[in-house]
Amino acid sequence: MIRIFILAAAMTLGATTAGFAAEPIVGNWKTASGETAAIASCGGAYCITLTTGKHAGKRIGSMNGSGDSYTGEITDPANDKTYSGSASIQGTSLKMQGCVLKVLCKSQTWTRM
Repeated sequence: MIRIFILAAAMTLGATTAGFAAEPIVGNWKTASGETAAIASCGGAYCITLTTGKHAGKRIGSMNGSGDSYTGEITDPANDKTYSGSASIQGTSLKMQGCVLKVLCKSQTWTRM
């Protein structure tokens, strides 16, 4: 009986911790320009904040989603213009894309640190 209880408790604990696993987008990323950006959970979304460079400390985006696909907004810190954005993860790469009217788009690939 005790073995069954211990096994059940271990399975419950494993299922609970698996539910709190971080999304793949969360972490520190090296941007295409060589700066570092941190992506963290914030209020039901994932906030993107530059941590190095001229614009360190500036929040440049917010994404929603899960797994390897996210959508939201991204801001160019050089001109403070905000674009509709998307992000997709493949391995240790994060492809960030910002678009105007979903027609004129620019992409960057970031690398996990």
